[in-house]
Amino acid sequence: MVHSRWQIKSLKSESKLIEKKQVIVEEEEDTIEERSNSEERSHLLQPVAKEYEGKKCLVLDLDETLVHSSFKTVSRPDFVVPVEIEGHNHNVFVLKRPGVDEFMKRMSELYEIVIFTASLSKYADPVLDNFDLHKVIQHRLFREACCNYRGGFIKDLSRLGRDLNHVVILDNTPASYSLHPSNAIPISTWFNDQHDSELLDLIPFLEDLAKVDNVVEVLNISFI
Repeated sequence: MVHSRWQIKSLKSESKLIEKKQVIVEEEEDTIEERSNSEERSHLLQPVAKEYEGKKCLVLDLDETLVHSSFKTVSRPDFVVPVEIEGHNHNVFVLKRPGVDEFMKRMSELYEIVIFTASLSKYADPVLDNFDLHKVIQHRLFREACCNYRGGFIKDLSRLGRDLNHVVILDNTPASYSLHPSNAIPISTWFNDQHDSELLDLIPFLEDLAKVDNVVEVLNISFI
């Protein structure tokens, strides 16, 4: 059973978008055009690798879900990533959410792992290179894989090329999974609270979820 103190149900019912901090200063604000029907039906992921056949797909957001990044110097960052902006390198200081390494290692034993972020690849790729200690992330999806809706970035899980009854998304921004709320596990936005334990607390639930026939049925009962 999900730990009651998370107050996950209230998180999921929020209609207001939790505004994410912009982690990178863009040269231009790119607008993602609405996909055509054929494009929306194209698959974002390669076919399931043989070693992941029979496993469900766990889609994880990056910023404020697994890590927090800042251009401002922070004490004791987990790592620092240089990012080129307008021809100049700027350091991005990255903090990892408590328990994230243990969480990722255990989830990789149970799920096909996908990072799906609305951030640009020139920032997120080097962050993930440093973040993925155990080399457990099978797929990386960036802003260009999102759909643009009213200025926000939506993650359309139907484009992954996976059975939606076997797909789970963990994201701190409810608007990101608004097309597929029945596939979502909400999580609070994280910046730097070193006493946070939500990722570790989620492990038992996700261990059980990996065994069910239909994740949507379980998530509807648990969180809707």
